[in-house]
Amino acid sequence: MHWTPDRTAPSVGRVVITKTRSPIRSSVGLKVVMAVTGILLVLFLIAHMLGNLKIFTGAEAFNHYAHWLRDLGTPLLAPGWYLWIQRTVLLVAVLAHIGAATVLALRARAARPVRYAHRKKVQGSYAARTMRWGGVIILLFVIYHILDLTTGTLNPVGDATRPHSNVVADFAPERWYVTLFYTLAVVSLGFHLRHGTFSALRSLGQQTPAGERRARTFALVFAVVLTAGYLVVPFAVLTGLVR
Repeated sequence: MHWTPDRTAPSVGRVVITKTRSPIRSSVGLKVVMAVTGILLVLFLIAHMLGNLKIFTGAEAFNHYAHWLRDLGTPLLAPGWYLWIQRTVLLVAVLAHIGAATVLALRARAARPVRYAHRKKVQGSYAARTMRWGGVIILLFVIYHILDLTTGTLNPVGDATRPHSNVVADFAPERWYVTLFYTLAVVSLGFHLRHGTFSALRSLGQQTPAGERRARTFALVFAVVLTAGYLVVPFAVLTGLVR
């Protein structure tokens, strides 16, 4: 907010108040917020997937990795503090990402308040058309995942000292519905990542036909690899490969 002289006012010295929108609330600023939070979340997803895959190295190695995460940052931080700091940062990033996406979507809709009577159907990818519901599914899963494998509230074992047992009990064959929900969330995440990665690469300059083909290929491969990396763990437990 700043003061500017009112050049049309008859009296000398009269001023009016004009409001300037914060850069971060502009459409460009919101896209920057989405990009930064998106990169942060993708980096976490990669690291988390690699950590999950350690379950194939055995119960002892996986438990050691989980305990190492809890002790990360000590003695500067108390045991477990690093994980809660990480969870807080990720929660803020998720909320900021969703908030920025919601505001941008509402602004886009407000810019075209009246639908055309004979508007041609827009040919968009399945991922682009399901970003909204995919985001809702992912958010619900994150909440469940925290209550399940973080706090242990919904886990059959719920013992923080036995993370391997928690995972095995969570995806046991009799709990097939948990695996189903996990699969639905991860597949939704894959579609979300494919669309988001492609959009980010286009924004970075891949707008020629050849560049768009490269961007689509990279986005698809990245999404498939990450999706497979997350799904292999519950299905390994479900089929008895991991016990």
